[in-house]
Amino acid sequence: MGKVLVLNQDYSALSVCTVPKAFLLVYMNKAEMLAESRRQYLRTVNDQYPMPVVIRLHRYIHIPYRGVVMTRQNLFKRDGNRCQYCGTHDNLTLDHVIPKSRGGKTTWDNLATACKRCNSRKGDHTPEEMDMPLRQRPFRPSFLMFIRDFSGLAADEWLPYLGVKERSY
Repeated sequence: MGKVLVLNQDYSALSVCTVPKAFLLVYMNKAEMLAESRRQYLRTVNDQYPMPVVIRLHRYIHIPYRGVVMTRQNLFKRDGNRCQYCGTHDNLTLDHVIPKSRGGKTTWDNLATACKRCNSRKGDHTPEEMDMPLRQRPFRPSFLMFIRDFSGLAADEWLPYLGVKERSY
């Protein structure tokens, strides 16, 4: 079974949950179904129900700040599983753009995906010192941006709720 996009009462993206959890929220009248699967249904012995793809909660849930957890996998996803120096997909690791020995922090804004060869070549220098420009500057993705662009979970039915008109291939 797939995943379901959960929207807050104000239609902002709140989370992603399982189909059974989403169905239960709709069935218990805690949420409304905004989009359903065109191909799949939930079946019981006697009935057939539409499978939710996007639901909206009836009550507003206040979440102080929703950020993306900085993990190795999330950093690789942000950078498209490519070395940010040469563009290869092979032997990837993480590089501190400003080296730790020079006061560089382990943050979204200072970590970039790099292949072992480029990471070793750059060593204890900055990209500018080694004439190794980054393909993109490291950044902290927002929760919405991460679901939409990097998670690989977004179904076509989610896109209007994530600020995308249509999927670009």
